[in-house]
This record gives sequence, C-alpha cells and structure tokens, in this order.
Amino acid sequence: MNAKRRLSLWGLKWNPFSPELPSEGLLVTAAVENFVWRVEQLVQEGGFALVCGESGTGKSVALRIVAERLAALRDVVVGVLQRPQSRPADFYRELGDVFSVKLTPWNRWGGFKALRERWRAHLTSSRIKPVLLVDEAQEMSVEVLSELRLLSSADFDAKSLLTVVLAGDGRLLERLRHPDLVPLAGRIRTRLITEAASREELSELLSHALAKAGNATLMTPELRHTLVDHAAGNYRLLMTLGGELLAYGMAQEVAQLDEKSYLEAFQPARPRAASKKKARV
Repeated sequence: MNAKRRLSLWGLKWNPFSPELPSEGLLVTAAVENFVWRVEQLVQEGGFALVCGESGTGKSVALRIVAERLAALRDVVVGVLQRPQSRPADFYRELGDVFSVKLTPWNRWGGFKALRERWRAHLTSSRIKPVLLVDEAQEMSVEVLSELRLLSSADFDAKSLLTVVLAGDGRLLERLRHPDLVPLAGRIRTRLITEAASREELSELLSHALAKAGNATLMTPELRHTLVDHAAGNYRLLMTLGGELLAYGMAQEVAQLDEKSYLEAFQPARPRAASKKKARV
C-alpha cells in the first residue's frame, strides 16, 4: 500500500512529521509570535534581528514564519541567503540575484564601495523594503558581516536600507563579539533565544501536529509520553522519531500506533547465531 493511501486510511491530510509541513501544521509559540510581530515593526525602519539557539530548538520554524508573514506585507521583498559561508564577492553576487540587481565586483580586489552605491540606487528607484534572512549565520565571515552592516545603512547611519534576520547557534553570538562587529551587534533591535523544550512543550507540539494533520488519536497517550521522553527537549528529534514510527506503521498497516509499535520499530537488530561447525576428529 502506497504512503498516500495509508495516510488517507488513517484520516491524515498530510504526514504530520514531514519537514515540508503546510503553514497550518506548524505550532507557533507565544515567544515566536511576539518575535515575528517585532520583526514586522522593524521592517518599517530597517535594522537587524537575531534568532539564536542550538539545533532542534525551533530556529528554522521561526524563520519560516517570519518569511511567510513578511512576504504578505506591502512593498516587502523577502530574500534568503543560501550560502552564508561565501566570500564577499560571492556574497554580493548572491545578494544581487536575490533582489534582482547586478552586484558583481568590477575588479579582483573588490570594488565593494561601488556595489554599495549601486545597491542604494536600486532601493531608491524600486522603493522596495528588502528583508534578508540568513540561516546558519555563524558560518558568515567577519568581512561579509561587516559588508552587510555597511549595505544596510545610509546617511551616516541615520537611515537603514535593509532588514536582516540572522539565525544561528551559539557560535554566532561569539562571532558578533569580534571587535570589528561591535557596530553590527549594536544594531540588533530584537532577539529570539530558542532553548530546549520542556516536556509540556513537546507534548503540545505532538498533539498539534497530529490534530492538524487530521487524526488526533493516531498515537496512544502512552506512546506520546514515550516519544516525549526520548526526544530529550529537542523538537527536531521528536519529529524524526515520529516520522520513523509513522513509516513503520505504514509498512505494518497498523490501525493505531502504540508502545508495541515503538518497541518493534526501534528495537536493535538481533545478531544472527553463528553456525556451528563440526569439530574435526
């Protein structure tokens, strides 16, 4: 039985543990909601916002919500930097591709001042409000972060030309303590620090994911408790465990997922008994 058929028999509209969940399947916490509202206000003036936390604590979901909400605002253009580890010249090329303006250095030594002027002219003529989202921002070099700060400012820092949302782990905070980045760190107007989830928060996410997908009782209460315990405060791990368990349930065509399903899905494979050879006389 194919996956779509199995999902429909369970009453599911989609896989509740898929990385590509529709927006309504995402759980937006009060902290994320507040952060998104503050970024919406920031877009009117420009500046920097920061999302910081370890893997699996909700940074990517926060960025996705920010992108979707801002894209609905008038005159706002949202771009995503895909290669944060790029050198300055490649960073400018990608930025130009994202916002439809040619930003190619004219010589091998940079010419970045001319590119900044071209960027400002583009914003003046297009009248857009650009927002740049950067995930894994701890990979950005000091040089690129410095260029990003210069790009965002005009009129001796009195006016901001760009809204930037930087997301990364603890290394990003360390990077921003670099002496050359003190001016940028001082421009961060709003922050969201994501932390390990409590058992209650993990349980809420699991209930939300199943209910929005269409079957709130697909997993027994005992199984939910087991998954929450093994996720150890990590949203991503919880979704991974749920996805693997769902795949097992599809293969076995079970009506409901329970702790027996969990034990069968995740029990270690038993080693095969070695065949005994007859001893030679």
